[in-house]
Amino acid sequence: MTEAEAANELMRLARQIAHHDHLYHTLDTPEIDDAAYDALVRRNAEIEAQFPHLIRADSPANKVGHDISATPLSKVRHEMRMMSLDNAFTDDEVAEFAARVRRFLALPPEAELVMTAEDKIDGLSCSLRYEAGRLVRAATRGDGQVGEDVTANVAHIADIPQILHGAVPDVFEIRGEVYMTHADFAALNAVQEGKGDKLFANPRNAAAGSLRQKDAAVTASRRLRFLAHGWGAASEMPADTQFGVMQKIGAWGVPVSPLLVRCETTEAMIGHYRAIQAQRAGLDFDIDGVVYKVDRLDWQGRLGFVAKSPRWAMAHKFPAERAQTVVEAIAVQVGRTGKLTPVARLAPVLVGGVTVTNATLHNRDEIARLGVRVGDRVVLQRAGDVIPQVVENLSRELPGTPFAFPAHCPECGSEAVAEEGEVDVRCTGGLICPAQRTERLRHFVSRTALDIEGLGEKTIGEFFALGWLESPADIFRLKTRRAEILGREGWKDKSVENLLTAIEARRTPDAARLLFALGIRHVGQVTARDLLKRFSTLPALRDLATRAYGGDADARAELLAIDGVGPVVVEALGEFFHEPHNRAVWDDLLGEVAPPPFVVETRASVVAGKTVVFTGKLETMSRDEAKAQAEALGARAAGSVSAKTDLVVAGPGAGSKLKQAAALGIDVIDEAQWADIVRNAG
Repeated sequence: MTEAEAANELMRLARQIAHHDHLYHTLDTPEIDDAAYDALVRRNAEIEAQFPHLIRADSPANKVGHDISATPLSKVRHEMRMMSLDNAFTDDEVAEFAARVRRFLALPPEAELVMTAEDKIDGLSCSLRYEAGRLVRAATRGDGQVGEDVTANVAHIADIPQILHGAVPDVFEIRGEVYMTHADFAALNAVQEGKGDKLFANPRNAAAGSLRQKDAAVTASRRLRFLAHGWGAASEMPADTQFGVMQKIGAWGVPVSPLLVRCETTEAMIGHYRAIQAQRAGLDFDIDGVVYKVDRLDWQGRLGFVAKSPRWAMAHKFPAERAQTVVEAIAVQVGRTGKLTPVARLAPVLVGGVTVTNATLHNRDEIARLGVRVGDRVVLQRAGDVIPQVVENLSRELPGTPFAFPAHCPECGSEAVAEEGEVDVRCTGGLICPAQRTERLRHFVSRTALDIEGLGEKTIGEFFALGWLESPADIFRLKTRRAEILGREGWKDKSVENLLTAIEARRTPDAARLLFALGIRHVGQVTARDLLKRFSTLPALRDLATRAYGGDADARAELLAIDGVGPVVVEALGEFFHEPHNRAVWDDLLGEVAPPPFVVETRASVVAGKTVVFTGKLETMSRDEAKAQAEALGARAAGSVSAKTDLVVAGPGAGSKLKQAAALGIDVIDEAQWADIVRNAG
C-alpha cells in the first residue's frame, strides 16, 4: 500500500466507522454486527500502525462512545469519563498487550503481572452513582463525557438496587452493561409482533431502546438485566485490586460476572478465553469476547489512558462470521471531498442477528478485482479486512455484463478522475458539485463538528435548493429568513425558534470543533485538537500553515514537531489556505463566529506550557509513562533539545542531549526531582 492509498483508506474508514457508530449507538439500528464493526476498526489500526504520520484527527482510535441522540432525555456530564476498550483478535495480540504493560511499567522479567479476565457482555453501558449507599443518578455512556439521564428507567431493573448493602464509600459510581436475555428478547418481539410494531434486530438493540425511553413505564414493561464490570468516581476505594473491588461490588448487592477470575500468566488468560468461548453458545445472553484488566490498582493509575481507552485493559474479541447474498444493485455515492464510492445494495441477509443490506465496494479497482456485477452471488466477510465487505464473488465465472464505473460525477456531470498515486476516483467539479457542497454543510453541522440541532440532511437539502445555504457562514445568516422559513411546509413557530436558537448558541464555538468542521482533508477531530493545543487560535494556525506552504522551513518544522502531524497534514493545511475560495469562506465565517482561544484542561503544575525533554535511562518508569505524565501536566514532551526546550530530565547514561542542554543554559533535573513535580501538581 502506498502512502496515498493509506491516506485515502484512513479517510474512508473514519467516515464509515462514524456512520456505523451513529446507527448503533444513537439510532439503535445497526447495519452490521459487532464483528464486522471490529474488523473496520482493526483495519484502521493496522494502517495507522504502518503509517503513523497519517493518523487523522477524526481517527476512530481516538473516539470514545457516540453522539447523544436527539431524544427528550436530559443530558448528564460524567464526573469521570467513560472510556471504551482497545481490542485484540489473536493470542499474539494478547501476549503483546501483556508485554506492552510490562514495558510501560518497566517491570523486570521475574515480576508477577496478574490480570483479571471476564466475559464481555453485549449491552448498553450504564453508570450508577451511589451517594451514602443510595442510588441518586443513572446515565448512559453517550460520548464518554456526556450521557443521558436514565435514573427513572433503571428503577425498574431488578438487578440494580436502590440501596447498597453494608458499608460503602460516601460516593461510588458502579459501571456495567444493561442487557436482555435471549428468552426475554424473544418474548418482547412476540409482543411487538402481536401489536404490529417493528421487531428489534437483536437483544442489544432491544435493551438500548428499552432503557432510553422518555416514558419509564415502557422500560418497566420490558425485562432488563444489569452486570457490573467496573467503576467511575469514588470517594475512596474499598480494595487495592480490580478483583477485590469487584468482589465488594458483588457483596453490596450488584451482580458481577460469575466468570470473573484472576490470571497470573498470559497462558491462563488465553485459557480462560477458550473456556468462555466454549460456553458461549449455551449462555442465555450475548457476549462478544473476554476483557482483561491489570489487577493492581496502583499500576492501573500509573498506566493511565490514551485518547479513548485505558492502557491497562484489553478486550479479546471472538471470531466473526460470513454470509452469502445477492447483489441487487450498485450505487455510486459522492462524498464531501468528491470521492466516488461504489456501494453494493444487497438482498437482506441475517448475520449475527443483524440484517445487512449494504456493503462498500471501496473503489473502482476493487470492483474490477472482484468482478462484481448486479445479480452476482457474493460472500460477505465477518472478520479480517474492511467489513461489511464483499470478499468473494461466487458468480464471477458466469456470463454477465461488467459494471461500468462512471467516468463522470453522477451528481453534477463533471469529469471523474483518479489523481496520480491515488486509487480513489473523484469528481472534479469541486464546489459546483451539489453533492460536495451539501455534504460539506452536513459535515459542518454534524454532532462531532459544530453540533447544530435541527439542520439535518433534509433541511440542508431544502435550504440549499432555495439558495439560502451556499457556505457555512450562511447558516448564521438564516435568522434574516425567519419569515421565509415559517412559510415553508412543516415549519412552525416553535421549530423555527429552536433552529435559530441552536444556531445562535454556536456563535462562540470551540476552536478545535470549528477547524474540524471546515472539512480540511486529513484534519480530523484529534488532529484539530493537537494543532490548537499547540497554537491556541485559528489565525495563528493559519499564519503558520501559510508560511510553511510558502517554503518557510522553520514554520514547517514547527508544525511537524506536533505529535500526530505529518507531511500529509501540513500539505493539506497549506493547500486549503492557498485556495482563494477557501480563504473567502474562512474570512466570511469568522465574520459570523468568534471562537475563543483553545484551552486544554490539565493539572496545575510548574511545567505547564513548557517543553520537556527526557534523556538517559529512567529507572522508576518507562519513557512512555514519563511523556504521558508531562502531557497530563500541560507540558509538551519533545524528542530533541533545542533553544525552545525549557527543561531536561536526565537519567543515567544521558549523553549528547545533556551536553546540548548545558551549552544552551537549559535547566536540568533528575528523575527524583521530576517525580516531586508530578506529585505536587494540582
